[in-house]
Amino acid sequence: MTHEIPSLTEEGFVLKPIGCVHACYKERFAIPRQPMLAPSVTAELELLPPYDTQEAIRGLESTTHLWLQFVFHGINPKSEGNKASTVRPPRLGGNQRVGVLATRSPFRANRLGLSVVKLNRIEIRKGRPWLIIQGGDFLDQTPVLDIKPYLPYVDAVTTASCSIANHAPETLRVVLSNQATDQLKRAEPKHWTLRMQQLIEILQQDPRPAYQSEDDDRVYACQLWEFDVKWQYCVKDIEPRIVVLSLDKPISSKERGTGGSVLNSNIQQAI
Repeated sequence: MTHEIPSLTEEGFVLKPIGCVHACYKERFAIPRQPMLAPSVTAELELLPPYDTQEAIRGLESTTHLWLQFVFHGINPKSEGNKASTVRPPRLGGNQRVGVLATRSPFRANRLGLSVVKLNRIEIRKGRPWLIIQGGDFLDQTPVLDIKPYLPYVDAVTTASCSIANHAPETLRVVLSNQATDQLKRAEPKHWTLRMQQLIEILQQDPRPAYQSEDDDRVYACQLWEFDVKWQYCVKDIEPRIVVLSLDKPISSKERGTGGSVLNSNIQQAI
């Protein structure tokens, strides 16, 4: 028996954002590949009309975690990657193809994302509610399409498995140079230890593209908060680690190089 698929207009569905995430990740490089891998990193979710009222979130304070449905707005909608039926996920080394629907790749037909976050608190600013969230994996200015409470009794499936990524990725030790530590203390005198913890949580995920060869000489860079963060990998030592070299004021993408994420190298960013 065949079933008819309901017809849509030529334009398809029209989805309007109900909110916008203000996050520390100013570029795609170094964003954790999954939510909750950097649990202490906070972001602010600004609600947009007509949902920017206290009525729209009444009762939301009763939940600790939220599902956010959003758009990968940093992905070009006309990119050929969005039409591909297979992708190369980082967890498989970036050299093995699997079906796009078996992954969480942002390169997908409708550029839709789904992440769970912790609801830290709700703030009322000039009569409008803002949601302070933790553990997000959102590029700054991410449009949010919907918010739903996380329900542990149905959402936490203890028997679930996924052989492609059945456990959390291994992390690397992160240390800050004296220069980076001094810069952080001057920029965040009251909260520098928290900011350091957040920076470590982000970088210990190893943001390098999966295919990137080990190279102690290469200097990586990305924009986080108001900083242009630079670091190196010390992979030839007994204990491989990441060394944060400096936290400077952001430099332009032209100064940083073609790739925008790696100094002294033009490699393509992999997510």
